[in-house]
Amino acid sequence: MKFFAIVLALLTAASTASAEVKRIVIDRKVSPAFDGKTYGTIGAYETLAGRAFGELDPNAPQNKIITDLQFAPRNRNGRVEYVSSFFLVKPIDMSKSSRLLWHGVPNRGGRLTIPEAERMLGDIGLSSGWQGDNSGRTAPADNNDWVTVPVAKNADGSPITGLVIGRIVNANGPASRPMLVNANPVPYKPVSLDPSTSTLVTRTGETIDGKVMGERAVPAGDWAWASCTAENPFPGKPDPTQICVKGGFDPKLLYQVTFTAQDPYVLGVGYAAFRDVASFFKHAKADAEGTPNPVAGNVQWAVSRGQSQAGNFIRGFLHLGFNQDEANRIVHDGAWPIIAGRRLSLNTRFAMPDGALKLYEAGSEGPQWWTKEADTVRGLPAAGILDRCTATKTCPKILEHFGAAEMWALTLSPSFIGTAANRDLPVPANVRRYYIGSTPHGGGDGGFSVTPGDAPNCPGPNFGRGMFPANPVPHDETINALRVHFRNWVMKNGEMPASVYPSLGNKMLVDPTKEATGFPTIPGVPANAPTGMVNPMLDYDWGTNFNYIDGSGVPSQVPPRIKNVIRMKVPRVDADGNELGGVPVVLREAPLGTYLGWNVVAAGFHQGKICNYAGGMVPFARTRAERMASGDPRLSLEERYKTHEGYVAAVKAAATKAVASKFLLQEDADRLVAEAAASNVLAANNTSR
Repeated sequence: MKFFAIVLALLTAASTASAEVKRIVIDRKVSPAFDGKTYGTIGAYETLAGRAFGELDPNAPQNKIITDLQFAPRNRNGRVEYVSSFFLVKPIDMSKSSRLLWHGVPNRGGRLTIPEAERMLGDIGLSSGWQGDNSGRTAPADNNDWVTVPVAKNADGSPITGLVIGRIVNANGPASRPMLVNANPVPYKPVSLDPSTSTLVTRTGETIDGKVMGERAVPAGDWAWASCTAENPFPGKPDPTQICVKGGFDPKLLYQVTFTAQDPYVLGVGYAAFRDVASFFKHAKADAEGTPNPVAGNVQWAVSRGQSQAGNFIRGFLHLGFNQDEANRIVHDGAWPIIAGRRLSLNTRFAMPDGALKLYEAGSEGPQWWTKEADTVRGLPAAGILDRCTATKTCPKILEHFGAAEMWALTLSPSFIGTAANRDLPVPANVRRYYIGSTPHGGGDGGFSVTPGDAPNCPGPNFGRGMFPANPVPHDETINALRVHFRNWVMKNGEMPASVYPSLGNKMLVDPTKEATGFPTIPGVPANAPTGMVNPMLDYDWGTNFNYIDGSGVPSQVPPRIKNVIRMKVPRVDADGNELGGVPVVLREAPLGTYLGWNVVAAGFHQGKICNYAGGMVPFARTRAERMASGDPRLSLEERYKTHEGYVAAVKAAATKAVASKFLLQEDADRLVAEAAASNVLAANNTSR
């Protein structure tokens, strides 16, 4: 018996030490955290910032899908190493813990913590790194979350090379400009600073579906990889991260450079690192060196949660099978991809995961939908995001919610109706879907005011500014209610509200035109809007070494050719131009204007086009006389609500409806009614719009 016990112990140790997280280091502990605040019966919290040192078995079936993993360096055990930062938020007294861990997906490195509402419940928060391109906000630092991943090399040790593009828009003057992809610098540099080995072109225009106007090659002698200023103009000081143009940049032109880069990061390791860090804190007692897991034995449920880019990460994580760890266990019991209707482009050579679906930015390849469906438009076989986790029985319960900006700018509709856009695709039993109509990306700031805010900057590097004020319709109160239902679903198998979203079947999804949507003619809004305002999904030709189902592999055609422009749908609107078919939201139900999921670029290279994924608002007139004078067909505030008290009554009725539908908590309803009562809407002394 003693012999068998020894063998069993050795096998257990080997299993523990074979792969995944090998070592954790706590670099900084704050206890108590949050200025010593206590949370009801839970007490005080503490935070632990640290690093997880992991190893991957390149032959494990869960890892083989990682692009270029076979070209990553190995340690003496034949494993591929990575380091991931993490940030753990936990009750000091773990006996008070709810045993629910929220695993936050950082957006471009931004470290996450759980909100106060979840601390009041005793939940645990974990934020950990996944984006390994080491650029801008994703470079390792003390207060962000990152992962360091290996660089791929050829078998003989020589560098791997490939083509990369960078774009510069709305630049003016002699100063040089960096290449940016959405929020961070392009993470790759040219092999050679000789401009004759790269190609720089200018364009006078681009349509939203990728047609190019006025392209012209810039001679190699007229530009440089260099840093320039007015005092030190062209050719400037050599710099592989910036471009300098002889005579300075012309703001009427877009500049696009294609260059050969080397040393691609094995960015797909970020999926595995995120998986393994979650698995460690959920299952392990200690690391291989004996350092205890700070939440050992106290995590029964884990839920991944991420917004926008981070939500797209979750969808890609599930699609590529990473919700099963190397020990074949389920990693996350729940998943909440927020305002994210596509999959992230991470698992490709020279990937740029910061991209947000501007021209030539990947991320819409393969199935955007959950269940197995054929993609006849793009000539792809039947596939779905949940195929792999269904086969291994490791699919989580999934909550997804979206707003109008995702439908108009971030190619959401194919996840509802496929690329043929001719039928509603099924929502599986483990998914709940909610659409929050007439809202901007992530929701607006809320509040009840007849004084609109400033026009937003269009997301993206120097993209432009919107024509209309920012859309204030919030997501916050809806999220508060959904959190309660989702916790109950994951932890107790409780009921979620039925999915609510526009579809072809309920006749709420239509073509993205003024006529089909029923959008009114409003003074100050382009006459044909919103026709031409939807950002279509583009079917790119990335070359023969690219896996179009998985969105993985090696792109060889850069920039890609556009094979198809996928047909999109958007929600119908009411007489005010506000969207139909979504969950009830108080400000949408008691509106102060038309709330747009789109905005229009006011000036610059993109003038007149959709303002990337910013929303907008067109306020109602205060009186009938004002609206008649401007030719506005929408009823004025006085015609709708009569008095300030009438508006407060409308808010109260809207809040009551939302509470009854389970999309608003009563405490939030009471607060919103109080805010409306204190607002300037039709207040006696208010004469402003």
